[in-house]
Amino acid sequence: MKRYRRILPVIFGAGMLAAAISGCGGSDGGKQIVRIGHNQATDHPTNIALMEFEEYVESKLGDKYNIEIYPSELLGSQTDMVQLTQTGAIDFCVASNSILETFSENYTLFNLPYLFSSADAYHMAMDDPQIVDPIFESTKKAGFEAVTWIDAGTRNFYTVSTPIESPQDLKGLKIRVQQSPTNVRMMDLLGGSATPMGFGEVYTALQSKVIDGAENNEMALTSNGHGDVCKYYSYDMHQMIPDILIGNCAFMDDLSEEERSIFEEGFALINKVEREEWVKAVEAAKDKAANEQGVQFLYPDTKPFQETCASMHTEMLAQYPDLQPIYDKIQEHNAQHPSEAE
Repeated sequence: MKRYRRILPVIFGAGMLAAAISGCGGSDGGKQIVRIGHNQATDHPTNIALMEFEEYVESKLGDKYNIEIYPSELLGSQTDMVQLTQTGAIDFCVASNSILETFSENYTLFNLPYLFSSADAYHMAMDDPQIVDPIFESTKKAGFEAVTWIDAGTRNFYTVSTPIESPQDLKGLKIRVQQSPTNVRMMDLLGGSATPMGFGEVYTALQSKVIDGAENNEMALTSNGHGDVCKYYSYDMHQMIPDILIGNCAFMDDLSEEERSIFEEGFALINKVEREEWVKAVEAAKDKAANEQGVQFLYPDTKPFQETCASMHTEMLAQYPDLQPIYDKIQEHNAQHPSEAE
């Protein structure tokens, strides 16, 4: 199995980076190069799944395509990579749902805190074409479309020195959030000070105490070293937000029917492998964080957090009434898969 071939210095703006990539040429010995970027480390479930995709597609279409995976923001921040995918400078990238919210209001739905009642409800909803297809296809006019979703677990608060047991504990704390209006609004309601920034900047900001904490899944503690600085991880379970693999529309449309079918099979493989690897990786991350990094895991009552954020559901549906049918469909899955607490 191949690994990525070269590393581009992450010193480019999106425009300069696009020019640099274009200058590298779009073929390799007559094969078309397919570039895929993401922001996770090489041992992360996302990268493992993408490498499986690379191996699968090349086993079927290796005479035509050379898949190259670029992890760890080697092609820039997620925002940069989305822009590069739009223009076709790269072909695919993994983007957070929160970033995609700025391209299509439909993605706002998945960012809502406490949208899903349980992990089972989340998975069933994300596997439901009636829910995801209208959202995944909503960015085609922007030049890209979602091709599969990637499990990113449950997002929770973690802090340098302040244990979060209730919303009141967040008051006055500067918390890094993803760059989305929904996340900023959530922090306003919870009483914290939202500090949007790129994921690659978070470790330094925590270390230098520019911010007091962040919110993410357990993997951020270990794969990204945040547990070396943050010693409290609180399972308030405020969001279950997928990461999304997006593809350039022009590239996708140029595929033959046979090629498109193989790529679609590869996208399904990404989803399957990543979800399997995710379960194992979370358990390993929790063990390492607790026993090697000294992180204390807290399990606060989530009801006060839910009640504080409940108005966001009404606000969102009032602003985007076209999302009501999709929201209602999610509630059907929630009813079938309630939380363990219920």
